[in-house]
Amino acid sequence: MTDLSDSARYEQGMSVRRQVLGDAHVDRANAAITPDTTDFQNFITRTAWGDVWSRPGLDRRSRSISVLSSLVAHGHDEELAMHIRAAITNGLTREEIGEIFLQTAIYSGVPAANTAFRILQQTLPQPGADGAAE
Repeated sequence: MTDLSDSARYEQGMSVRRQVLGDAHVDRANAAITPDTTDFQNFITRTAWGDVWSRPGLDRRSRSISVLSSLVAHGHDEELAMHIRAAITNGLTREEIGEIFLQTAIYSGVPAANTAFRILQQTLPQPGADGAAE
């Protein structure tokens, strides 16, 4: 991978972050930056998005599979809904996400997968359920 300046990594990271998470999410995250979180937001944009998500070794669909599995395995439920939506953007289907959670249950525990399925239901309601748009 080519060595990029911090500003180039930031710009690359912001571009990928917007493509994966959507402009509305990134705009909300940027609007919520405080003096306490400025350095951290810069860090994750440069490293997570500008370095890792930008690497050529895996496509974004594969990266989403990895991220979903990791979030479930480590109980990082607060980021799961965001990455479920990102996985859909990256080409995964609802059914594939369910399969990822089922697979994760075997290696990371049923309670973790149970929580993941609950978050999936909240994030992507079934069409026609409880007035959800079809």
